[in-house]
Order: sequence, then C-alpha cells, then structure tokens
Amino acid sequence: MNLAPLKPLAAVLAATVPWAASAQWSANAGLTTNYKFRGQDQDASHRRAVKPALQGGLDYAWGDTGWYAGNWNSSVDWLAGNSVEMDFYGGRKFKAGPLDLDVGALAYVYPGNHTGNTAELYGAASYGPFTARYSHTVSRDYFGWAGAAASGRNTGYLNLAFAHEVLPGLTLKAALGYTRFAGGIRSQGVPDYVDWQLGASHDFGDGLALGATVAGASQRGYFGDGNRSRLIVNLSKTF
Repeated sequence: MNLAPLKPLAAVLAATVPWAASAQWSANAGLTTNYKFRGQDQDASHRRAVKPALQGGLDYAWGDTGWYAGNWNSSVDWLAGNSVEMDFYGGRKFKAGPLDLDVGALAYVYPGNHTGNTAELYGAASYGPFTARYSHTVSRDYFGWAGAAASGRNTGYLNLAFAHEVLPGLTLKAALGYTRFAGGIRSQGVPDYVDWQLGASHDFGDGLALGATVAGASQRGYFGDGNRSRLIVNLSKTF
C-alpha cells in the first residue's frame, strides 16, 4: 500500500491533536504452510498437510491512548467463489493493576461469498506469559454454520495461551481453545470442540521471525481432516 497520500493528513493531525504526533503505522507479511483458524484448516479443497497461504496486514495505533485499528488478510479456500479472508478490527489496550487488558471488535469478511461473514466482540487479559481471551459472536451467523434456518449469534470462543522467551530470540508458545456453538447451530448436530497448539518461534531481528507449531482440534469424526493435527511452519516480517 502506498502511504504517501496519508502523510499530509498525518501532519495536520500532529499539529492539531496532541496524541496524533505519536501515532504509528505498522505492517506485516507472512507465508505459512497451512492456515488454521481455531484448530481448523482454512483450505478445505485439498487433503494434503501442506496448503500454503499468503498473509499480511496493516495496523494503526493512536499514540499513548491505547486505541488501535487494523486489517489482516489471508488466502483461504473453503467457501465457493471466495479466495481471501479480510479481517477488520479496532479496540483499546490498557492496564488494570498487574493485568494488561485488550477489548475490541472484529469483523471477518469474505468478499466473494458473504455467507461466511462474522462479527465478534472480544476481551483479553494478560499476566506475565499468560493470556486469556474470549470472543463472542454478535452477527446472526457464525462462519456459515447457522445457515438460513438458525442463528449463530452468541457462539463463544475461549482461548488460554502461554508465551515465554526461553533464550534470546527464542519463544515457546502453547494455547488451548474451546468453541461453544450457539444453540441454533448445536440443534443441527454440530458439536462443540477443543483446539490446541504447541510450538516455538525465533526472532532474527529487524522484524523477521520463523515459527513452527503443531496445531489441531477435537471432534475430527464430525469435522473431518480439517481438524487433524499438523506441523505448521511460518515465516513472517513486520515493518
């Protein structure tokens, strides 16, 4: 993205709004051998373990206020006529005693097939290397699971994560998640499920990182190979 047209606007804001002077853009790009979301493969068109996805996004932080907004995108292949996931989000990070808190809203958009579109509110609390995050669906559907006859609103997702730097640049990561579908989805026989991931990443400096993770989910008998545990390698760069 060419940010040149934004520079005059940024200069005006910096001169008129005190906190705008410390506002900051950041960007990221990545390549992964498999994109899993909540333990499930986001490429349902292939049965193989390696299903590469291109990913990237742009974030904006409003100085020291804690407010932020951003967009993140990934190639996907699980909806007819659609090949990209576009996430739009915004929220605020702040401290409450020893806790680092993060609250906001997130919209998942699939431009080629709107049946997957989903909106959530989220809240997270971090203490040292531990983070608990809860996401609550506020849109009528939840990634197409509800369909025309039911509602996916009030589907909830709880994730407990751990990340700790054990050596300079080397971070171990683990996470456990639980998806509880709304009653309208469960009434169709769709089971709640648990997902997990365990891995490590190495920061080479200058925003370049390489990670390896084993991730998967339960209820494979219902959801199929998309929930199979897989080794995923990803290369990312932040700017």
